[in-house]
Formats: sequence, C-alpha cells, structure tokens
Amino acid sequence: MFQRFFTFLALSAALLTFAQAQEPQNNLQRTKLSAGMYQIDAQIAQTPEQRQIGLMFRKEMPQAEGMIFVFEQPATQCFWMKNTLLPLTAAFVADDGRIVNLVDMKPMSEDSHCSKEPVRFVLEMNQGWFARKNIKEGSKLGGELFAGRR
Repeated sequence: MFQRFFTFLALSAALLTFAQAQEPQNNLQRTKLSAGMYQIDAQIAQTPEQRQIGLMFRKEMPQAEGMIFVFEQPATQCFWMKNTLLPLTAAFVADDGRIVNLVDMKPMSEDSHCSKEPVRFVLEMNQGWFARKNIKEGSKLGGELFAGRR
C-alpha cells in the first residue's frame, strides 16, 4: 500500500515538473543593454536551469526584448533550438561587450550553433533584429553586465 502511494507521489511530482517545464520563463531578472543607439530589455538567464529553459515555449517576444545567458567563465558556448518556437539570432558576446559572432537559428531545431571563441555571454533576440539595426560582429554592447570588464 505504501509503495503504491509513494509511486503515485513520485509520478505526480514528475508530471508537475514536466508541466512546469512546458511554461515559458517570463519572470527572470532583467537588465538594460545598449547596441549603438538601440536599447534592449533583456531577461537574464544565469542559473543552469534558467539557461537550459531559455526562450523555450515562447510564442512571441517584443522586438526590443531578448534574453542574455550569463555563464560563470568564458568557454565555447553552443546553443540549439529544441522546444523553441521563435526564430532567433544568437550574439556570442565577449566580457567587454564585443560581439564575437552572430548566428541565425531555426525554431525547433537540434542543430548546434557555437561561439567562435570562448565567451561568457550569449544574447538571443528575434531573428533579423541585429541585421535591421546594422549590428554586426565586432560591434559592442553596453550595459552594467559589461561595465569594468576588459
């Protein structure tokens, strides 16, 4: 009897976790970034769980919003789009705010997209946002995340 009860509890917890994982993250801490004269309202994904979920399950995102992934130390960062419904562009960003490379990513794809050099930051925006603003590799992002970093 107790074994069935504990099995039921474990199954219920697993289903609840799965259901929660299907929900987009909308309540993360935010930061203001700049790209030239353009302002970005970015959610900050800084824990392993927040980074793993990222922008999954989002059906829309305002044009001036994005998500910045913050890692503990520079490394080659690779991203994919499993369970991500929106077409995105990833900007792989060095500690000083310099965009190392930009990659367009297709929704619901498991193709891997990596930084060309070790970085601590990755900024995801709606696909085409960087191109429309003429922001390219080598451009600098500003904001408190990059303040004082060289």
